[in-house]
Amino acid sequence: MSTRLLTHLRHVDLAVPDYHKQLDFYAGVWGLTKVAEDSGISFLAAEGSPEQYVVRLRKADEKRLDLVSYGAASAADVDTLAEQLLAGEVQLISRPGKADTPGGGYGFRFFDIDGRTIEVLADVETRQHRRIEEKEPIPVKLSHVVLNSPDLNRTRDWYERHLGFALSDTLSSPHMGEVMHFMRISNQHHSMAIAQGPHTALHHVSFEMRGIDEYMRGSGRVIRAGHKKIWGPGRHMAGDNTFTYFLDPHGNTVEYTTELECLDEDTWHPHVYDFSQPEVTDQWGTANPMNELVAKESFNDPDRGVFIAPPV
Repeated sequence: MSTRLLTHLRHVDLAVPDYHKQLDFYAGVWGLTKVAEDSGISFLAAEGSPEQYVVRLRKADEKRLDLVSYGAASAADVDTLAEQLLAGEVQLISRPGKADTPGGGYGFRFFDIDGRTIEVLADVETRQHRRIEEKEPIPVKLSHVVLNSPDLNRTRDWYERHLGFALSDTLSSPHMGEVMHFMRISNQHHSMAIAQGPHTALHHVSFEMRGIDEYMRGSGRVIRAGHKKIWGPGRHMAGDNTFTYFLDPHGNTVEYTTELECLDEDTWHPHVYDFSQPEVTDQWGTANPMNELVAKESFNDPDRGVFIAPPV
């Protein structure tokens, strides 16, 4: 396993055909703030987050996941990671250099084992942010991202070996075997999870709310606005976080969550949870049952825009 040089999840970048409809959703109903826009690209921040933006939207002919961005502590760590990836025969898209996105910074991009574009940035300017108030039902920050992979164990091994991710927990069942790995780069239970899917795609993007009340109020706002609720409200066992999942206007799954577990990394041992047991998927028993139709919603469309990288 590589030395852990990543610090946290920064942002998720999406490309969509109906750009204005998508922007209206994220900057309106979902509760993010548009901080910059130029020629079919917009940058959306979470009011409680020091990140310059947590979602970037881009107008494109075809829907796709453009990239997932992570932070590093310093430019030196960025350089070290780039050298480690090159030594591991990972294909770099760019060499480390100055970033021209809001807040600047220093970083580079590369392909993961499934052909997704991954970005690592350090020295990004901190955004002026604020404390989210009681009963204010908007996202505090980006919580985590879940990625579909046609071979979740190959993808898990790649992220452990090249980027220093650690396994927190696994979902499995007697009939399907392993279906999801929860992966961390800090004491947060997961910044990323890898789901077994029929093709490479985005599974879901999760946003943290201030607390249970704000999470419920936000969920209610999205429901009242007429957007499709897939699953929830409920509380998972792995990560012990709340969940309500919705579809954005282009069929990407997005989640409101809160109270994601923080671990003692020195003593933590991964669990294998049988997700066929209802209390594993929802401890509260308040969500609609997890079934095949619910699961298929988050398979998403095949991400045809990715570069299919050779196994490394």
